[in-house]
Amino acid sequence: MTLSEKERAALEERARRRFTPQGRALRRRIVRARADGVSNEDVAAQLGAPPPTVGRRRSRFVRYRIESASSESRTGA
Repeated sequence: MTLSEKERAALEERARRRFTPQGRALRRRIVRARADGVSNEDVAAQLGAPPPTVGRRRSRFVRYRIESASSESRTGA
């Protein structure tokens, strides 16, 4: 998975916002770590997220790009 410079900058800026909900910030950190080549298992361990969540966030980002990292959590997703 690769990020354009624009996508990486947007994810980093949005994750650092003072009032970003923690769920959104976590999704952005997952995407950035996966783009850096970190495995799902390692990302999960580093960020304290379940491995299926890491895989799901990566898949959604690949499919929908930046919109998926900015979207609200989906109930039951």
